[in-house]
Amino acid sequence: MFENLFWIGFVGAIIALLFAWVQSRKVLKFSEGTDLMKKIAASIRDGANAYLKRQYSTVAKVFVVVFIVLLIIAFGSGGAMLSKFTPFAFVTGGIWSMLAGFVGMKIATLSNARTAQAASESLNRGLRVAFSSGSVMGFTVVGLGMLDITIWYFLLYYAFGVTDANVLANIMVMNGMGASFMALFARVGGGIYTKAADVGADLVGKVEAGIPEDDPRNPATIADNVGDNVGDVAGMGADLYESYVGSILATFALSAVAGYSFAGILLPMLLAVVGIICSIIGSFLVRTKEDASQMSLLTSLRTGTYTAAILAAIAAAPLTWFLLKDTAQNPWGVYAAILAGLIGGCAIGYFTEYFTSDSYKPTQKLSDSSETGSATVIIGGLSLGMKSTLAPIIIVAAAVLVSFFASGGAQSYGAGLYGIGIAAVGMLSTLGITLATDAYGPVADNAGGIAEMSGLPEEVRERTDALDSLGNTTAATGKGFAIGSASLTALALLVSYVDIVQTNTVETLDLSLTNPLILVGLFIGAMLTFVFSAFTMSAVQTAAQSIVVEVRRQFREIAGIMEGKADPDYAACVSLCTKGALREMVAPALLAIIVPIITGVVLGPVGVVGLLGGVSVTGFAMAVFMSNAGGAWDNAKKYIEADHHGGKGSDCHKAAVVGDTVGDPFKDTSGPSLNILIKLCSTVSIVFSGLVVSFNLMGML
Repeated sequence: MFENLFWIGFVGAIIALLFAWVQSRKVLKFSEGTDLMKKIAASIRDGANAYLKRQYSTVAKVFVVVFIVLLIIAFGSGGAMLSKFTPFAFVTGGIWSMLAGFVGMKIATLSNARTAQAASESLNRGLRVAFSSGSVMGFTVVGLGMLDITIWYFLLYYAFGVTDANVLANIMVMNGMGASFMALFARVGGGIYTKAADVGADLVGKVEAGIPEDDPRNPATIADNVGDNVGDVAGMGADLYESYVGSILATFALSAVAGYSFAGILLPMLLAVVGIICSIIGSFLVRTKEDASQMSLLTSLRTGTYTAAILAAIAAAPLTWFLLKDTAQNPWGVYAAILAGLIGGCAIGYFTEYFTSDSYKPTQKLSDSSETGSATVIIGGLSLGMKSTLAPIIIVAAAVLVSFFASGGAQSYGAGLYGIGIAAVGMLSTLGITLATDAYGPVADNAGGIAEMSGLPEEVRERTDALDSLGNTTAATGKGFAIGSASLTALALLVSYVDIVQTNTVETLDLSLTNPLILVGLFIGAMLTFVFSAFTMSAVQTAAQSIVVEVRRQFREIAGIMEGKADPDYAACVSLCTKGALREMVAPALLAIIVPIITGVVLGPVGVVGLLGGVSVTGFAMAVFMSNAGGAWDNAKKYIEADHHGGKGSDCHKAAVVGDTVGDPFKDTSGPSLNILIKLCSTVSIVFSGLVVSFNLMGML
């Protein structure tokens, strides 16, 4: 019976995409403001489109190569090493992920000037425009994710006759590789672009020349605003698309392990559909009053996200009972796992907010450290970031334990593992509104830049700064949420990998810590986290240096820039950022793909288990540390700019700018990329598991 109810996925996809379309029409009805505002917005839009066009063409070449490799493995082995459907699912997953990021970026670049103009009328109006733009991103991601999963289910079940639940689930879990692949390129490339421009603009503009942020005299200003869209919108969209799809597909595979058949496969789909509806309801509750404080702005967004989570929790109870009452020993235990995921997601968001918002003591204390110079700001930010790992790790650990044992893990190992997977789905069920609050941030940031460059009144800039500061916090919250969900999804994928490998070999896998293959794999996984972070940080450094040189050249050679009598060459900085990002993104992306395969070929499937464990644990902690430290540095700077510790231009402000500059690649490049790394390693390992089982050095000894 349950196998014929998956049409509900199409319903959820249509609802989400229709709501995204309605929100986009609402945004486009607002005015873009003056001719100058329209001109600036058009420059940002052209730069973003040019970058994505070149990025997608570069990634397409890599996709073709990987597709051919997968095709050879699948058809060369007659489907023994790899499902014949996987190469094609790889391509479709990449296309859907790309499309999600592109749509989000498109609406963001159409909304920035409109947000600035709306903010000139009222704070609430500016918030509504920016949040509606973010909603387009959020609901496009979940809509396309549901569409991708549902189409492949119908193709496999009805067109190709794959009617065995276990076989179908194990085929579909491999479908996430394309989305992971695309997400990594989008996140890394976009992150390098945005932070190269940002760092270059800050170092020469604010630190050396002493001009304000987003000053039109700064040649890197347009590139900086372009970067907000290609990194924090398109990159984040592709990132969370991959998390969303990956968590659902991993739970499919774990349903097979638990023996829940199609009922267990249908549950995450229904939770996702319910989450879409609840997110839509919550989005209508986001509004604020004029002259609202940072705390009241946060409260307005919390009202929407928490309401959506509560409604999803209520709706999940009857769904879980209806689907699992005949197959699960304790359906209410599975429901408890869903609650653990939902509550865990909200809790991670809260603690991320606590450590990064200037409404709380940690960031305020960090701003105090600027009194003694940039060195103490950097030390304080590093310390804050390390401290901030405590709460998310405990929350995820608690969610894992609760979901495992509540689902019946003590009696049935498979049932417990299914509980962990469904907890990840629960955490991501309200992704529509969660991502909306995240994607809102870059739009507000761009609006502030346009307000500055077009010379709007000071009160407009104050409103956009308030929205931008809120955006920094919501972005940090979104990154924390993405990292937390990534850890649960990666764990679910790890278990799926073990199950798939075990079914393809007669030997019982020795997964004890005393096995030297596990230990070596753990060390390799931990190493991969640090080397990957080093590659992405170095990429930002290299690209930023080229921007610094170019901005200095223009200040030196173009007469009249500082007096406002001549226009900078914005296009030169945009072109440099584009070339630098595309060149530097390849090495870390390939590292994430090649290392798991080489580890498997040398150490065998057991070594890969160690690697996945090592990269998941260290990657999770490192990602939280980097994202929160970077967010705190940014908001500490903005706290000083709000007339604390001497305000803009003071020595304290200059020290905070240095901290913010260090934090930029932390929070927007390396940190967010790590959650994709831990999931991509898992999906690559699953896809190539057949190859590793058949050919590995340890098996030949």
